[in-house]
Amino acid sequence: MHAVRLHAFGPAENLTWEEVEDPRPAPGQVRIAVRAAGVHLLDTALREGHQGPQQQPTVLPTVPGREVAGVVESLGEGVDGAWLGRRVVAHLGFAPGGYAELAVTDVDRVHEIPPNLDAAQAVAMIGTGRTALGILQFAEPGPDTVAVVPAAAGGIGTLLVQYAKNAGATVVGLAGGPEKTALVRENGADLAVDYRDPAWPDKVRAFLGGRPATVVFDGVGGEVAREAVALLGPGGTHLVFGWSAEGIKDGEGYFVEGVSQSVLGPVMLEKAGGLRPLELRALTEAATGRLAPSVHRFPLREAATAHRALETRQTTGKVVLEP
Repeated sequence: MHAVRLHAFGPAENLTWEEVEDPRPAPGQVRIAVRAAGVHLLDTALREGHQGPQQQPTVLPTVPGREVAGVVESLGEGVDGAWLGRRVVAHLGFAPGGYAELAVTDVDRVHEIPPNLDAAQAVAMIGTGRTALGILQFAEPGPDTVAVVPAAAGGIGTLLVQYAKNAGATVVGLAGGPEKTALVRENGADLAVDYRDPAWPDKVRAFLGGRPATVVFDGVGGEVAREAVALLGPGGTHLVFGWSAEGIKDGEGYFVEGVSQSVLGPVMLEKAGGLRPLELRALTEAATGRLAPSVHRFPLREAATAHRALETRQTTGKVVLEP
């Protein structure tokens, strides 16, 4: 098979398209003919040699990627034969191997793909979708909610905007540039604002007419988050689930009196009862049409291009590689 491999930590150019041996499913595993592989911002950090607090050290060479969808084409010992030929999606956990034409994983990680979803959409929901729903456990929106969503054109942001609008909330989506704000508007946001405009907070205040925001879904950090948090009123909620622009840095400029700030992590899974319930719910939300993931597709062999585009904020929605 062919796969994207990393032999040395560093820039995106270190991802190379190679022919490698086919992986073999161990007992209790399935082998998937990959039709879509998810790309996460964490993948770019791991590529550079950075390790998250819960990540196992990366052993080189490696095939990156932890989200795949495709067709089960081989079974390990002890796996029910009914899985053979099924369209499935799986998050591989800490085991890499997704950027490839074939991938193996434990059958317990696999979900059958609903008939009305393609592989790329399923990949978006198995990772990004479950994260969005995990976040929403801590700020269930309703008609009285005024939600501010930085990075609203991204994979998670797209789903947060949709979910909040479906719940009757007033939604302000922030994105960088006219093309992205147009997508946010098409996605249902009541107001889509370009955060590159220094006057964007004043535009939001004018739109809200003195009404304060009640929740900020913050996966960005940095100056955009500081300005967004300043829109919150007493009793508001600041949910932090990432900092693609900048870390919190001792909280300077982030805290507003009367605002509750939560930095989300493993607590999302504890509240949901684990990963699998979130994954099942995410796939169901997409299958019923309540959530529609946005997908930015790249050829599998162009994983380096996908990484560069993601790092320079040239993508929208969930980034997916397709053979």
